[in-house]
Amino acid sequence: MDHHDLLSGFVRIHILHHAAERPVYGQWIIEELARHGYRLSPGTLYPMLRAMEERGYLRGREDRGGAGRRRRRIYRATTLGRAGLAVARARLSELIGEVGETPRRENVRATAN
Repeated sequence: MDHHDLLSGFVRIHILHHAAERPVYGQWIIEELARHGYRLSPGTLYPMLRAMEERGYLRGREDRGGAGRRRRRIYRATTLGRAGLAVARARLSELIGEVGETPRRENVRATAN
């Protein structure tokens, strides 16, 4: 993923968004994020999910999903995760407003120097 350091927060917000809507699991998240242009390997995603769970944003549980199926960990957003998502949405709206603005002339000159 290009610009990983800048976009990693967006990945976490994506995860929280989907985990607040419905239970999600790692492979589904990888495929969903790929639809949005993020390419994450399991080696990147699973530690991120564990960290989000340790911080209290997600709650995970083991699930077999039926006879003969592999175990997988299913994640849901916690109350803290939903609160964090609400804060992220508000900040994202503010950022979109700023990023979408046409730069004022004095700002363009200041950044050109």
